[in-house]
Amino acid sequence: MAELLLELLSEEIPARMQTRAADDLKRLVGDGMKAIGLSFTGARAFATPRRLALVVEGLPVVREDVSEEKRGPRVGAPDQAVQGFLKGAGLTSLDQAEKRDTGKGEFWFAVINKKGGPTAEALPGVIEAAMKALPWPKSMKWGSGTMLWVRPLQSIVALFDGKVLAGEIALGGQMAPIKFGDTTRGHRFLSKGDFKVASFADYAAKLKAAHVVLDPAERKKIILDGASSLCVGAQVALKADEGLLDEVAGLVEWPVPLLGTIDAKFMDVPPEVLIVSMKTHQRYFATTKADGTLTNRFVVVANNVARDGGKVIAEGNERVLRARLSDAKFFWDQDRKTTLESRLPALKGIVFHAKLGTQAERVERIAKLAGEIAAFVPGADAGQVQQAARLAKADLVTGMVGEFPELQGVMGRYYALGEKLPAAVADAIGDHYSPAGPNDRCPSAPVSIAVALADKLDALTSFWAIGEKPTGSRDPFALRRAALGVIRIVVENKIRLPLGKFFKAGDLMEFFADRLKLQVREKGGRHDVVDAVFALGGEDDLVRLLARVEALQAFLGTEAGKNLLTGYGRAANIVRAEEKKDKGLTARITGAPDAALLEQAEEKAVAAVLTEVEGALKPALAAEDFTAAMAAFAGLRAPIDAFFDKVTVNVTDKPELRLNRLKLLNQIRATMDSVADFSKIEG
Repeated sequence: MAELLLELLSEEIPARMQTRAADDLKRLVGDGMKAIGLSFTGARAFATPRRLALVVEGLPVVREDVSEEKRGPRVGAPDQAVQGFLKGAGLTSLDQAEKRDTGKGEFWFAVINKKGGPTAEALPGVIEAAMKALPWPKSMKWGSGTMLWVRPLQSIVALFDGKVLAGEIALGGQMAPIKFGDTTRGHRFLSKGDFKVASFADYAAKLKAAHVVLDPAERKKIILDGASSLCVGAQVALKADEGLLDEVAGLVEWPVPLLGTIDAKFMDVPPEVLIVSMKTHQRYFATTKADGTLTNRFVVVANNVARDGGKVIAEGNERVLRARLSDAKFFWDQDRKTTLESRLPALKGIVFHAKLGTQAERVERIAKLAGEIAAFVPGADAGQVQQAARLAKADLVTGMVGEFPELQGVMGRYYALGEKLPAAVADAIGDHYSPAGPNDRCPSAPVSIAVALADKLDALTSFWAIGEKPTGSRDPFALRRAALGVIRIVVENKIRLPLGKFFKAGDLMEFFADRLKLQVREKGGRHDVVDAVFALGGEDDLVRLLARVEALQAFLGTEAGKNLLTGYGRAANIVRAEEKKDKGLTARITGAPDAALLEQAEEKAVAAVLTEVEGALKPALAAEDFTAAMAAFAGLRAPIDAFFDKVTVNVTDKPELRLNRLKLLNQIRATMDSVADFSKIEG
């Protein structure tokens, strides 16, 4: 068995693209190999700022002949289907196909024989196809070439079984092709010259000697361990940030963590401003004290080894940060000279959406909506809700948010506190964008809840009204996130909010149902149970709906629930089959059966238990005690089982008796469907 080593060396690849590109390269090369009958035992892909690398292990040196069968359309199928089959199988006529009886009819089959041969002859084509298919989010051309790649490609290492593959990649234009080779380069600054490699183990070892850590996971560990060690020495703690760690690991090939200092004069600026300045603009890690408050130390990761231990590099980064924070402090000082209230007229100059007016008009909608929502939020002061809603967007016209858009809402809260506005108002301004994602904190204070819900519901209803709905993966206005935010706020705080009161479009509730099913499924719940409850219609209270879902799911997890579902299915299927035969049957079997026509003990028992169940259901449902409602069904199991064992429903010689028994089965269906549409539940 042999090994394939592939390295694509280029100018710097953006950090955000590296992991996906490495995975895509592994997938595309692997799929290409499988398509020509090549099997392998394992594949690993790596990425650094300048290279993508792939090693595929356990490849045969020689490919065996393989035979593959492809089933086509039924004999006698339309010509279009036949031609599609022939084209897909690489055949020119049906004479080259076989006709076989599968037991379900005669079908065409193609037997495709693929010749084997030296694996080394097939791999260059696989590599070229994978490189051309690599889906970079953004790519470029360079020189006179026509090839698209993320950044100018410099060299390609392509070794199979220790030997260079015979192949090349054409760049187009007047540029010479890049031939496959066995030569690469190390760190841009810390190594000199090219070097040859003979295998993946040799490649990885020589790269490390040339100051390149190939594995991103290893680079992350070096950064984390080094930064943590520096922090311990400075008696501070590294502020955890997995996203930043991933990004920084994609910016350096030889990570060297260094500790820097923030000037004391900037420490009165809000910590969020310091963190954004360091993280977003400089890729620095913040540090904290034992109580979680920010310190004046930061960690920068260099891509170089300095003779002075990094002192000059750290000082240079301190100067860069000083300039950035000087701007931030200026905005902080200037913004506090103007009240949020006085900034509201400026919102008239900001267009929210061409069809939805300005931010000022949106604020009016949010304030009105927040006032209506406040009535459903226990403890929400209507006056504070209105004030917070009116001021929530005022920080959009501040200098700080203009420079750091990520801080909208956050800065509004600080400015409100500085004006001595009520803490609940300030917190609601800061919270009204939350939750921004599944791991973000959810507002829990009454005023914050009302304003956050108003902000999200206005976005949903407004964009729905102008036909801007999410489609497929396209969701430019983050409406899925807004809906999930509403669900989280309502459910986590148990807010009894009738969403239908605020929705002008009926399909918006269906959109919420889809989001709710997604959330239930992520928590290990069953989407079909959500479907069953939603199918009742008219339910817009998410707290009540989920309580019903949880009770139903718990009931279906019991033996009684599983058996009763089977009984329901038998009853419903019989009724449904008869309704298809007789369109007028539904009206005739609606209502309770005639007690005088109940002949057998088993059907009398079902009727009696149904009466008891219906009597228990109504008060349980009225009290929203869905657990009790499900428990009421437990007594149905045995009588229904006995009914189907002993009673014949379709008695052909007694039409009145047949109709009465169908009424009884329909009553089973109707009684159970008053809690949820059990036909939606998968067995």
